[in-house]
Formats: sequence, C-alpha cells, structure tokens
Amino acid sequence: MNKSFKILLGVFTMLLVSVQSAMAQCAMCRATVENNVSNGDTTVGAALNIGILYLFLAPYLLLMTLGYFWYKNAKRKKKMSL
Repeated sequence: MNKSFKILLGVFTMLLVSVQSAMAQCAMCRATVENNVSNGDTTVGAALNIGILYLFLAPYLLLMTLGYFWYKNAKRKKKMSL
C-alpha cells in the first residue's frame, strides 16, 4: 500500500472520529453567546466569528498545500521521464 494512501486514510479516520465531539460544541457556543449578548457583552460574538473563519479557512489551506506538493511531484516525475 502506498505511504501517502496510508497517511490519507489515517487523517480521514481521525476526522471521522472527531466529528461527534465537534458537533456537540455548537449548542454550548450558542448558549454562551446568547448569555453574553443578553448581559450586554458583544465581544464574544466577534471572537466567535473570527474562530469560525479560522475553522473555515483551515481545510482550504490543507488542500492547497496537498495540491502544491502533488503538482511539484508530478512535475518532477515528468521531468525525470523526459
């Protein structure tokens, strides 16, 4: 089995295992924000939005990094075959 396939399979397995714990946090975050907004503190909502953007950006950065290394490897293989 290819080494990169094993790594990809391991990452995918870890993601599947962590989905349930990540989904459980949604209600807790919402309750915290609602409680703070009702008390007049709106800074938690802004920080939560930054956290959401960070989590949104992480998979795209990972895919771009994998794509870069794939492109570089394909280019090197093509150069060696010529």
